[in-house]
Formats: sequence, C-alpha cells, structure tokens
Amino acid sequence: MSKPFIYGMSVEGEHFTDRELETKRLQLNFENGVNSIIISPRRMGKTSLVKKVKALTESPKLKIVYMDIYKCRTEYEFYEKYASAIIQATATKMERMVENAKEFLMGVSPKIVFSPEPTTEFSLSLGVNPQTSNCEEILDLPERIARKRGIQIVVCIDEFQQIGEMPDSLALQKTIRSIWQHHQHTSYCLFGSKQHLMSQLFYSRKMPFYQFGDMFFLRKIPSEKWIPFIVSRFEVAGKTISTDLAGRICSTVENYSSYVQQLAWNVLTATTKEADEQAFQDGLNATLAQVVPLFVEQTSNLSSFQLNFIRAICAGYHNDFGKREVTSRFNLGTRSNLPKLKKTLIEREFIEETESGLFLSDPLFVVWFKNNMM
Repeated sequence: MSKPFIYGMSVEGEHFTDRELETKRLQLNFENGVNSIIISPRRMGKTSLVKKVKALTESPKLKIVYMDIYKCRTEYEFYEKYASAIIQATATKMERMVENAKEFLMGVSPKIVFSPEPTTEFSLSLGVNPQTSNCEEILDLPERIARKRGIQIVVCIDEFQQIGEMPDSLALQKTIRSIWQHHQHTSYCLFGSKQHLMSQLFYSRKMPFYQFGDMFFLRKIPSEKWIPFIVSRFEVAGKTISTDLAGRICSTVENYSSYVQQLAWNVLTATTKEADEQAFQDGLNATLAQVVPLFVEQTSNLSSFQLNFIRAICAGYHNDFGKREVTSRFNLGTRSNLPKLKKTLIEREFIEETESGLFLSDPLFVVWFKNNMM
C-alpha cells in the first residue's frame, strides 16, 4: 500500500487534491502556447501542479521540459542546465541526445555522464562556457528543435527566482526576454519557491519579464477540499478521523499543502484505530520536532529588534508598527528603524506583506515561536 500522505516532495496521482481550475487553466496554456507564471508562498504545491499538468498534456506533438535551476548560481550554469534538459527531453535515445547536441549547438562537447544516484541513471553534460558557447543560440534552442521536428515545446523552469540572484541579473533577464519573446513554437512556465523574489521579477513595470505571461497566484486549498481528502486517506490506511479533527489539522497549519499532508501523516501514525485529541497532540508534537532544528538555526542570527518585530506580529499586530503602544511594548527601536526591519524580514522570508498587513510566512514557525520565544 502506498503512503497515505506525502510531504517534502511533489505529489501526484491519488495524493494530489483539488486544483481543478488551476489544472484546467494551465493545461490550456500548455496546449495553446501561452506563457505561464506561477507565484505563491512556499509549500502550496506549485511543482506538483506543473508535474500533474505535464503528465496530462504531454504527447508526441507536445513535448514538456521540466528543470529545476535551484543549484544554478551563474549565467552559464543556467545555460548548461537549460540546454541539457531540453536536449534530453526531446531525444528518445541516449545516442540521439549527443547527436542533437551536435546538430543544434556550436561550441559544446556533449557526453553522457552516468550518475551514482539511484534515482538518476545518467545526465547529459555539454560543457557550456563563456569562451566557446553562444548564449543566444542556447536560449533559442527549443524553438529551433520545435521547428525542425514539427512539434510544440513547453519549457517549465522551477526555482526561476535564481535568475534574479545571479551576477549582472538585469542584463541576463533582458537577454533571455529578448530571445524568448519571439518564440512561436515554444512557451514557458516559470515558477519558484521565493515569493518576494518572483514578485520582483514579474510584477514590476521596470523589469524585463513584466507581463511575460498568464499570471497565476496559487492560493491555499480550502478546508472543505482538504477535509474529505484527509478522511479518505485515513480510510485507505484502515483508520478513521472525524471531520472536526481533520479540520483542525487544516487550521493549525493554515491550509499550507505540504504541512497539511505532514501533520495528517503524523496524526495518522499516532492513531491506533480512531484519531482522538491525544493522537492530534502527538502528531503536532512530532511535526514540530521535525522542523524545530531549522527554526532554531533561522532565528539564531536575528537581532533583538528583529525578534521583537516577529513577537509583535505573533501578538496580533499587522499594521501601524510605528504607534507608541507597539514600539514601546516590543522595543522596536526608533520609527526610522522599522522599514529596515520589515525589508530584512521579508527578504529572509520570515514575513510576507498582504493587503491586510504583515504576517509570518510559516504557520508552523508561528506555533513554535509562540511556544518558545514569546
């Protein structure tokens, strides 16, 4: 029997719930060559959504390329990842990959590298470098393959915010946009886990990727969708849980997809036959134990003012931090210090700004912080 709940990785099949509207919209974009931008907080299931649509949509005439550029730190590391992923996804055999690389790219030295990782058989190394590689030729690669093969290609790039953190990022973005905007047989799906960086790339009129595609803001799956899913997964495991307790799982982690599955799994493992209050508390404690080392490390380098700013948010303040009652109660320093505190905590992803004010980004961090740092 498969594990009833999956977290910490992309999910698919029976583990994927809701997102019917987003799935349909993204599938239509893939099929009709419309660029897609997906922005949301962490742990909302962006990667799972893209991989689900990839599985539903891919065909001999529509090739969908998925790549994760999280480890790319420079422009040419990105080009290497980009080109090798496209070559591998559009070639049916290992030998054909090398032939395609030689056919469509100048100045590369393609070779197959066998991986020691059990989940990866091999990878394609191209040796992309500033001395011999033409960046415009690489960026145009999927379009040239698509025209030559008579197919459509969708290039899905996970952790795309890394582009914004590379040296001379603005020039790189301009170069990429100048090539991609002319593609007729290739479209792009760009998404990432750092919401504030993704927003900077795509929401600002001053940035090259402004209005590059159809913007998705992936919101939380509502409890009315999660509750029957949780109940059904307990039944698959031969156990039961009330709708009320399933609802508490959702509300405790504010419906964050990965955390819902993680907490539900821990409650399930603490349940003999029917989940009760003790099983819920044991499951919550187990979930917190799994993330506490990360939270301790993340907060160890925060200043007293930064910790106090977080305390103010935990206490229910989300606006008007410059009021005397807030600054004096939580010792936030001078009013002129507040914009810097806010900016730093947003950049470090402790807090996020919404129409209603400032809120902590991680619901489990809220639970831990209130229990240990208030």
